[in-house]
Amino acid sequence: MVIKNIYETTVTEEEWNEIINNSEQLVVVDFYADWCMPCLMLTPIIEELAHKMKDVKFVKINVDENEKLSRKYKILSIPSIIIFKKGKEIDRIIGAQSYDSIEKKIKSKLDENNS
Repeated sequence: MVIKNIYETTVTEEEWNEIINNSEQLVVVDFYADWCMPCLMLTPIIEELAHKMKDVKFVKINVDENEKLSRKYKILSIPSIIIFKKGKEIDRIIGAQSYDSIEKKIKSKLDENNS
């Protein structure tokens, strides 16, 4: 399934700045690793949320391929989800959580973003 608002990539610093700093949308970044079982459990949740929430940009960042970003944002535990608004971190979710819990957190930030 191809979802237009979800990106899974290894990014350069320039690409990261384009994605995060130049986005008017709320950006949800999932820091994960291929070997991480809780991360794998979270993948279908992120994909479903991306499919449902067209006005939010979702980005998946593999911590093994993006060590510089992982250090920059002090990713000490995975999965870690960081929510950005206009280039600034506004919230963080650590560990695998339920669909409802993640959706509620994103929606609350989306409501704040639209106010």
